[in-house]
Amino acid sequence: MYDFAHDADPQAAGYGAPPLLLTAAEALRFPVELTTSLVSDLVLPPRRSVDAQQRPVLVLPGFMADDPLTARLRGHLRRQGYAAHGWGLGRNVGLTDTIVDGLLERFDEVAATAPGTPVSLVGWSFGGLLARWTAHRRPGQVRQVVCLGSPWRAEGERTRATGMFERAAAKHGLSERARDIIDELRRPLDVPLTAIWSRTDGIAHWRGCRVGDAVDAPAPVEDVDVPSSHVGLVSNPLALAVLDDRLAQDPADWRPFSWRAALARRARVAA
Repeated sequence: MYDFAHDADPQAAGYGAPPLLLTAAEALRFPVELTTSLVSDLVLPPRRSVDAQQRPVLVLPGFMADDPLTARLRGHLRRQGYAAHGWGLGRNVGLTDTIVDGLLERFDEVAATAPGTPVSLVGWSFGGLLARWTAHRRPGQVRQVVCLGSPWRAEGERTRATGMFERAAAKHGLSERARDIIDELRRPLDVPLTAIWSRTDGIAHWRGCRVGDAVDAPAPVEDVDVPSSHVGLVSNPLALAVLDDRLAQDPADWRPFSWRAALARRARVAA
């Protein structure tokens, strides 16, 4: 993330970056998670429901990532019956005017594919912050937001990618609206928000990704911890299982996540 908090106050407390050992393990863990996910989709039946058929889901990639890196996640969602869309903006180079304006235009395009049906937003890492902001910008058009390893808190701004954010800002520019966007996305949402994160994340500190102690939230917020790498959150079978269960929830009759209930629902689908 951009280190706005420490730019404003160099003495500001923060969680810091994860241990180097976890960062180094990212490259080893991701291929295992991806392979396991592919095998799981071959073995387990999709949990399709009439309500889920072709419901739009917009998937936002992480910083310096693009649609190909979320293809596994979108393929999985399509197998479950959702109309999963990529963001179509190329590489996510941060809060440039092109990205900011293009994201809202892309959301409107996806919303137009299913008039009257709210869009679910799924954002990975920095994409989760953009998902939160989009939900604020398009009130009444979003069904829910799911963030995957997204360090949205000011205390969690310093990550293993902070230097990359600074270099990208120097190369690609930074919108004059950037700080306002960050301030806005940190406000409580009026739609259900689920944060899926990992204590073994090697890029972002897990505490900066949590939402469970958010106060005065007008809609349900919840945290789900899964054992995963940061990169693997878009393919980790446990993360995808949580995502499936949350997207199937009715926002008007929201049930808190539990593994027991999720596994029971999965067993009924398999029967």
